[in-house]
Amino acid sequence: MGIISGIILQRTSENKNNSSGLAALIIREMRPKQWSKNFLVFAALIFSIDKIDVYMGLRSFVGFVCFCIVSSCVYIFNDFMDREVDRLHPIKKERPIASGALNPYFALIVGILILALGLSSAIYVNGLFGIIIGCYFLINIAYSIKIKHIVILDVMTIALGFVLRAVGGAVVIGVQTTPWFLVCIMLLALFLAINKRRNELIILEKSSNHHRKVLDNYSIQFIDQMNSLVTTATVVSYALFTFTSGRTVQLMWTIPFVLYGVFRYLYLIYLKNEGGSPDKLLFKDRHLLITVVLYTITTILILLLFEK
Repeated sequence: MGIISGIILQRTSENKNNSSGLAALIIREMRPKQWSKNFLVFAALIFSIDKIDVYMGLRSFVGFVCFCIVSSCVYIFNDFMDREVDRLHPIKKERPIASGALNPYFALIVGILILALGLSSAIYVNGLFGIIIGCYFLINIAYSIKIKHIVILDVMTIALGFVLRAVGGAVVIGVQTTPWFLVCIMLLALFLAINKRRNELIILEKSSNHHRKVLDNYSIQFIDQMNSLVTTATVVSYALFTFTSGRTVQLMWTIPFVLYGVFRYLYLIYLKNEGGSPDKLLFKDRHLLITVVLYTITTILILLLFEK
């Protein structure tokens, strides 16, 4: 009896270990570290700080969770589609599906299930928000299947995803966004996407065509031209936003934070050859992180003190 009990306990322990290991792989595949991109959902809440209440804060948080769930489904689908080429990438080959640690079809089934959860939750909170998050998912699927292979349109689609996050964050709490606000979001997202392509070109060098075919249509010189244009447009658009958004003009005091943040990011890209993962770079570089924190605090204080 003692031997049988020992065997049963051992198998139970192994099953638990296998289950916990599988859960860990699924969580890794969902890329929680990239959920930081979804903090953009809170942008509308921050600029509505003068009229915020607990109900708005709760709805904004639910919207953030819905975007995290749906974006994780996108990551799973993208890794499922790219599992062969990801094995050739120096970093992406370590992802659960690409490395072979996680069965791709099992991951796809899990992705479909959590997608249903995310979309149904979004629709329950707000019908229009559900439509926006559904469009976000479909656009990203189209990106994974086709658009990411189309030069220029690939980075513009990435930027559209950030705009939808910002719009969704406004819709879920029932506030309107200004055109300049959305233009700033789009340009900033373009800035990050373009520089990500630049980093990929530098890291992958001659083997780049074995990873992203679209990189064959880019060059460092072309990306630098795009970067120059978008960087200038981003700064100018934000400056115009602070004066024409209908909010207090005291928001102009946040312009130096935006300038420093952009310059710091360019420094990291051109002198440190970083920028491949903007979400990681934000938490890795202390200067960038402090700048974002100070910008957020300053914006909140200005809106609380000067908004009538």
